Amino acid sequence: MPQIDFRNVSVTFDETTVLKDISLSLNEQRIGIIGANGGGKSTLVRLINGLGEPSRGEVLVDNVDVAKRGKEIRRQVGFVFSDAENQIVMPHVRDDVEFSLRRLKLSRKERTARVDAVLERFGLTPLAEQSPHTLSGGQKQLLALAAVLVMEPTVIIADEPTTLLDLRNRDRIRREFAQLEQQLIVVTHDLDFVSDFDRVLCIDNHHVVADGSPDKVISFYTELMKSRPL
Repeated sequence: MPQIDFRNVSVTFDETTVLKDISLSLNEQRIGIIGANGGGKSTLVRLINGLGEPSRGEVLVDNVDVAKRGKEIRRQVGFVFSDAENQIVMPHVRDDVEFSLRRLKLSRKERTARVDAVLERFGLTPLAEQSPHTLSGGQKQLLALAAVLVMEPTVIIADEPTTLLDLRNRDRIRREFAQLEQQLIVVTHDLDFVSDFDRVLCIDNHHVVADGSPDKVISFYTELMKSRPL
């Protein structure tokens, strides 16, 4: 598995602290990140592929400093947003999946083979010439995941990938993520999603306040939320 290291990382926006003194290493295959809104979860994972930069400290992926070599890291670390609409850039499903590949030095034959494979995997082949904006919520999230997987990353980050989905589509997305071979880091409020992960972190008030097995950390988080006033 890839090795991701946070070394004394802090993030501040307009004098507001978002993350403070985070030091940890991530090398398990499936890692969940939970916590209340505004605690810094999304900011943390965005640092891993260069969507944000630390105000202090450094983030390394396999000993490569993300802030210094972000373009290289983004080819290795894929990112799936909670709202798949934010990742749609082309007018047709096939073109949307292929878009990122155009920056790589691949033959047309290899690009076509990669796109065909991920479309087939997620049941999107019959929709290949359709506008992504006409897809259901679950199909859009599968499209976003397909567009990431076609790049063959070693790490996939998903920031609340089931938030906007109904129960049926939530279950489908969870099943698809469970079959991934890559290192997977998921930010979520869906505690069931990460209940069988290898490791779970709880972030609260800009710090990692719990880190360990799903049972331990989910229990900690549940009690923490019970102690908070409504």
